[in-house]
Amino acid sequence: MSPSERQLEERQMRKERILSGALEVFKAKGLEGATMDEIASRAGFGKATLYYYFKSKEDVFSEILEDGWVKIWESLEPVIAGQGTPRQIFVNLLIRIAENAQDRPGLFEFLFNAPKAIKMEHQPWKDYQYRLYGVIRGLLEDGIKAGEFPKIDPELMFKALGGLFMGLVFMGDRSQPVSDKDVEELLNQLITDPHISN
Repeated sequence: MSPSERQLEERQMRKERILSGALEVFKAKGLEGATMDEIASRAGFGKATLYYYFKSKEDVFSEILEDGWVKIWESLEPVIAGQGTPRQIFVNLLIRIAENAQDRPGLFEFLFNAPKAIKMEHQPWKDYQYRLYGVIRGLLEDGIKAGEFPKIDPELMFKALGGLFMGLVFMGDRSQPVSDKDVEELLNQLITDPHISN
């Protein structure tokens, strides 16, 4: 490994350590209660190192969310591009999201819950969220057309997706892998809900 490659790798490792420490601080204190001092201390670095990478705690918060969403998004691409009916792809997509939750449950819960509580002007992670919702909407609409889903009002289905994602988070808390049977059960509960089926 060349010196510049080693430097890049070390830089990436420092950044990961900061984000991981900051996640713990934000989960305990929220964005308001967190300080750069605490984040540096939890990551095991001096404040100078922290300020080398991030200009503010908002910057760190935003990076955790964007980095987390990018990793989820990149893990979904092969599933979305894969073979199968809309319903099969939808189930596989949810399984992959549950696997993300299983890999890092603390981060996953943070990605879905933390942004609701904050008012930040620049929220780059939202692009990934909206794109994921767009993919889900497309799969639902294609699946309804193919008769694989009952006729569902997509807007109401979207409201129900919050519950679906939290269900996936709880699945991620278990030690065994999430199966398509688990996801089908969750999905069936959701789409037989009288509030969302016409």
